[in-house]
Amino acid sequence: MRGAGAGATQIIGALLALAWLALGCTIAWALRDTPLPILPEVRVAVLGISIAALTFMTAQAMIGSQRTLYENGDLALLFSAPIPERTVLLAKLLGIAGTIALTYTMLLLPIIVPVAILGHPRLFGLVALLAAIALAAAAIGLALTLTIATLIGPRAARTVGQILAALVGGAVFLGSQLLSHADRRGGATIALFERLRADGLGTEGLSGLPGQAGFGDPLAIVLLLGGALFLFVGAGATLQRLFLSGYQDGSTRLSRSKPTGRASGRLFHARLTRAVFAKEWRLLVRDPALAFQIVLRLVYMAPLLFVAFGRGNALPVPAVLAFGSVLIASQLVGSFAWLAVSAEDSPDLLAVAPVAKDEIDVAKLLAAFAMAAPFAMLLPIAIALQTPVGAVITLIMTALGGAAAGFVELKLGKPGQRRTFARRRSGGFVAGILSLLIAVVFGGGAALGVWLVSGFTGMLRFS
Repeated sequence: MRGAGAGATQIIGALLALAWLALGCTIAWALRDTPLPILPEVRVAVLGISIAALTFMTAQAMIGSQRTLYENGDLALLFSAPIPERTVLLAKLLGIAGTIALTYTMLLLPIIVPVAILGHPRLFGLVALLAAIALAAAAIGLALTLTIATLIGPRAARTVGQILAALVGGAVFLGSQLLSHADRRGGATIALFERLRADGLGTEGLSGLPGQAGFGDPLAIVLLLGGALFLFVGAGATLQRLFLSGYQDGSTRLSRSKPTGRASGRLFHARLTRAVFAKEWRLLVRDPALAFQIVLRLVYMAPLLFVAFGRGNALPVPAVLAFGSVLIASQLVGSFAWLAVSAEDSPDLLAVAPVAKDEIDVAKLLAAFAMAAPFAMLLPIAIALQTPVGAVITLIMTALGGAAAGFVELKLGKPGQRRTFARRRSGGFVAGILSLLIAVVFGGGAALGVWLVSGFTGMLRFS
């Protein structure tokens, strides 16, 4: 990041971090003389949070491992240096562990550390627990990535790895939703908590180690952190050969076969819009990063689908589904439009071409719409089971919201070369805020329209 905008962003980030630390110090001062009882329910909650954090961190570690193997480009220099291969792998693995723990560190430590210093030193165990989870997740994520690459090859491993990472990252959420839907009681979090407590997990045995370590039990800390370190070092010792072969295979076999020219006619089209659309569609379809975004959104879309198609296809909350449809579609179209801009292979060529930029933008937006359309249609189809008019309203608002979000990304996005795009996984801060506002406005309009239509239809049936 460079320039005045970068300086302003850093200042805002520093102020937010200081404000969060000040909040933690305030909480610590208020609790300095207050005893904190460690109830069994708290230990169960720590176990559940630890499982969720482990899955999220493992998914991030898988993505980080793929970037290390196929994208970063510094492994050739490191392997040619007089450094043992095991040291290179452990250094990379430690970097992955630090990266995946950074978000949790920024959120938790400014609160936990002041409280621990001012009268509750047992809470330092949460720091050890966080470190243990990060080390274990980094080792597991790298092992899964290398296993997939060994079984199916580097090219397919990138896409399959993204899909598996999304499933791992959403596993706890999806499992809790399935459990809640099966029990038909309370929310997903409550259902998961009740199941853990009913099975006696989190309070005794191995399942009780996270809760005990999080609240300062020295033996539990030694066992948990020692086990994570053993797994971390063991991964570096046992996976170095697979890591080296995975890097070599990825650098030598990821390129596409040389075209013969016999099928090149299908790559040319008479109209500019059609040609740009075809080009953007191919780039989006073959991008492995899209697999993660799509699958993860489908995982978090599951509760709405359960409500829509479950319980005898009854639709109790069409307005909520309408809002969710617009939210999901606008986010997808915005993400795909950002990808079409930021992953542009030849921005300089398009800039000097004797064609209208608006026509190119329209083609890019159409490609983003085409990619998002199958997922944006799911909830309107469910709404149509009860109110066809509401489904039409939802489709219209979904299309408008998606178009607005895509337009924002097209106008605010900055084209860049594809090899640098892989390091930037989201659009700008302003574009993100505008996209969220668009989703809220159009989603609220869709929800209001469907609610009014449903109410009017109900009145007619009653009369």
